[in-house]
Amino acid sequence: MNQNEIIQKTAEYIKQEFSNDSSGHDWWHIYRVWKNALAINEHEKADSFIVQLAALLHDLDDWKFNESEDDTPLRAKEWLDSCSVESHITDKVCNIIKNISYKGANVKNKIDSLEGFIVQDADRLDAIGAIGIARAFAYGGYKNRMMYDPESKPNMHKSFEEYKNSKSDTINHFYEKLLLLKDKMNTETAKRIAEERHEVMVKFLDDFMKEWEGK
Repeated sequence: MNQNEIIQKTAEYIKQEFSNDSSGHDWWHIYRVWKNALAINEHEKADSFIVQLAALLHDLDDWKFNESEDDTPLRAKEWLDSCSVESHITDKVCNIIKNISYKGANVKNKIDSLEGFIVQDADRLDAIGAIGIARAFAYGGYKNRMMYDPESKPNMHKSFEEYKNSKSDTINHFYEKLLLLKDKMNTETAKRIAEERHEVMVKFLDDFMKEWEGK
């Protein structure tokens, strides 16, 4: 298979795998990350094949949906091997997947390639703005979390374990992660897009709190 055939086959595989997800990490989330990554890459000029594979496969081994977090994204690697992708490309894609996730407010970003920065930015852009708001509440419902608890305060997690084990309500999640993402974008292209999406969330939270108090 050539690169375009591998990309299309991978997209079809991922669409099937995530077609029934209700957590906000469904096929259409992955599709948007894929398209966001391509749009960013038009300006950043990284390896498009690596960018697209990492974008399409980035949630396949996500810790949120797997019982254990392995150093190697096993399912992604198995898929790439089945497509006879060259080992050095597989290694780069798997390294991106392993390090793409947000792991806490004060946890260092371990992404170390332009391709990785692009895919991480594309994923983070889909976590903010109007769609990000919708996804936050979808995931909160999926995890049986409260929408908002005024007696619970946000926690700026200092370790991945602390973040991973958090049971915080969805509104706190905005302060613990989503509102921080604007300043954690890697590429200039994503930084520009993030500014507008950030303001959408700020206005939403302001309106939410007003309505909460009956105003």
